[in-house]
Amino acid sequence: MRSISQHARFLRPVAAATAAGVVMVSLAVATTDARASTGAAPAASAMADAPRVPQLSWTACDGGFQCTTARVPLDYQHPQGATISIAVIRHLATSPAHRAGTLFVNGGGPSVQIESFPAEYPAIPAALRARFDIVSFDMRGFGLSTPVQCFPTAAAENKVLAGLPTGFPVGARQVATWEKTFARFDATCARNGGSLLQHDTSADVARDMNLLRQAMAIRKLNYIGLSYGTGLGADYANLFPATVGHMVLDGNLDPVAWSTGGRLPDHLREGEDLASASVMRSFLGLCGAASTTACAFSAGDPAATQAKFATLLNRLLKHPVTTGTPPQTFTYAATINELPPSLVSDWPSFAVLLQRLWAASAVNQAPAAASPAAPRTGAHGTATNGTAAPNTPYSGPEQQVAEYCADTAGPYSTRAYEAAARLAAARSGGFGVDLTWSGEPCAAWPANASTDRYPGPWNRWTASPILVIGNTGDPNTPYRDAVAMSRDLARARLLTVNEFGHTEFGNPDACATSYEISYMTTGALPRAGTVCQADAPPFPGP
Repeated sequence: MRSISQHARFLRPVAAATAAGVVMVSLAVATTDARASTGAAPAASAMADAPRVPQLSWTACDGGFQCTTARVPLDYQHPQGATISIAVIRHLATSPAHRAGTLFVNGGGPSVQIESFPAEYPAIPAALRARFDIVSFDMRGFGLSTPVQCFPTAAAENKVLAGLPTGFPVGARQVATWEKTFARFDATCARNGGSLLQHDTSADVARDMNLLRQAMAIRKLNYIGLSYGTGLGADYANLFPATVGHMVLDGNLDPVAWSTGGRLPDHLREGEDLASASVMRSFLGLCGAASTTACAFSAGDPAATQAKFATLLNRLLKHPVTTGTPPQTFTYAATINELPPSLVSDWPSFAVLLQRLWAASAVNQAPAAASPAAPRTGAHGTATNGTAAPNTPYSGPEQQVAEYCADTAGPYSTRAYEAAARLAAARSGGFGVDLTWSGEPCAAWPANASTDRYPGPWNRWTASPILVIGNTGDPNTPYRDAVAMSRDLARARLLTVNEFGHTEFGNPDACATSYEISYMTTGALPRAGTVCQADAPPFPGP
């Protein structure tokens, strides 16, 4: 997910997520023995030599913000060796007389954070902006920090990625093209990516964040992490448990499934495909129960609307259609790739889009050629196609691929992804196939990139309890993963939000936001088992 509002999932396209955006079960204070048994990576405090705390020099930037750059170790096993740059941005508390401290935020992805931070800053609750200096930073490998860059220019990268199908491959010919293209992509990165590829995990980012905390003379780290940012927060909490302040994790990964690796890609291990398919069924069911005024795609009842959607997908398999201004071509894969909407506020507009596709597909159009696209590799984030505006930092898809593949240690063979795609098709249809192929760039990624990955344990006793927030209808980070996160962390309270959409922040709920503000400002947690109800239905009536 790239900013506070564009916080989707690893290696999962979320072209629809464009607007801004903090759990029914129990308080869990320990993990099971099985989950706690994985070997721990060395904590920063156990390193032979302590890394040098960077000196920060803040300058005004972006109209009301401050920016700086920190130098941190490339390799924390050798902290006195080569260094890299971490770009940092902050906005000082708007009510200095009531300032309560500093609050770090990560909007998900993994992706660039600084580029959209000034525009997204107002989406943070005013009560938090008033009392906290809000800090964000481009993680190592991204944006204005030392980047992962496998190609000399975006044009050179796009040349390698030209010819990829939009969304995901359908049929043997497209699968062969996909696999051949990413084999070449991975080989280029292995050759040109440099030593940063071996030190580009979330554990490395957590260690960078701890150095930033020290550089700002902050005793305890206050933190809000969305989507992918929950994994970063969990890494930090278990590498530096004594310095955890108030931490909110919203739209959670399952830390064990995320970090353990295995024969299935991460998305399937975490059940993301099942959640996406389930939310899409709910979308269609609620649409069918609504009028066409509320939901343009409604066919009069839930069953008929489900059938209408299935017919639409079958039509698109045969004949892609072009619609909209500017014109956009929708294939079967491109349509699945857009769904289900991450933001509930987008549900009505997506119903309009589906109805436009329905009308256009009823005309016997000649098959349209889909525009070549680079991989949309955001998943717990939003992907980029390798292009860059003038005077902006290089931002190619290898930046997300590098961190995702290192963190998740997925299958290292194309055959494994082919088998996973068959499994996913059987259990979750096109949504599972989409998610499977979005992770396939990891098939030939350098295996030594996972050296610094933190595999657990996840139950280190933190100085403060952590608030875990999960939407029951989250299509990108399933609610079950929020339950897992709350159980795996040693001190966590789960707040359930009974609503659709990816993260509470992206789909603000007055009840949950009030609990988040109270916790961040006073440390008070909601009672165990607290459930917040959605403020409004996705398709409101007259």
